[in-house]
Amino acid sequence: MPDGSQHGFTSVDQQADPNAWVAVLDKVRAEPFYAAYKQRVLELLEPRDGARYLDLGAGTGDDARAIASSANCRVIAADRSLTMGMTCRARGGVPALVCDAANLPFLEATFDGARADRTFQHLLNPERALAEMVRVCKSAGRVVVVDPDYDTQVMEFPDQDLARSVLRYRADHMLRNGTIAHRMPAMFLDAGLRSVRTDPLTLTVRDPAAVDNVMGLRTWARTAAENGYVAAKDVDRWERLFDQTVREGKFFYAVAFVVTWGIKP
Repeated sequence: MPDGSQHGFTSVDQQADPNAWVAVLDKVRAEPFYAAYKQRVLELLEPRDGARYLDLGAGTGDDARAIASSANCRVIAADRSLTMGMTCRARGGVPALVCDAANLPFLEATFDGARADRTFQHLLNPERALAEMVRVCKSAGRVVVVDPDYDTQVMEFPDQDLARSVLRYRADHMLRNGTIAHRMPAMFLDAGLRSVRTDPLTLTVRDPAAVDNVMGLRTWARTAAENGYVAAKDVDRWERLFDQTVREGKFFYAVAFVVTWGIKP
């Protein structure tokens, strides 16, 4: 069973340089695709004046601040990482709480809605976390979750068998729940949510620096080899062919994100 220990966001505070992950979130937020889907998530949450919302896995709190500024409402930013909580507090604008998604420190029916952005792919107990989101929401409250589904990855690469092996490693072992996004609608129904809907959005990347600087795509084969999932001889081939694809201007990578939302009865 993969535990995602190779991926920094699974345990930010245990990384050699936790603040480097703050920079990653800031870089991602500046990318047009991410800005567009975040706006879609905000619209689906439907913030309204006088209401109260939870941003679970809030990171630096920038999305929580965006919710708060979209209406005269209150937002609490919650994240397991102390590094992220301290960053959120330093940037101000919303209360920041360090807590476990599977055991939220709120009473039932505290919030008018809740969101989680690229959070469930990292959770040890996603079903419990979703149940907690539902518990702390009021009746008619909206729950909105978005994650990438790494089962959908495609990449232009001269050796497609090798590419599939490395991308499979990303999906199954670099994250705790790298393929959870397509399971979310069923999980929403199991959690008792109604009017469950999805909105698939595809991230396509032609600039290799945009992916490599954020996700370290070029390093995936080396990480896979270090953990025994790819033969050591394939690492140099992966990196050589990766660089060749970039030089020839043929680089292409895509993965689908799935936004799932539902309403608490």
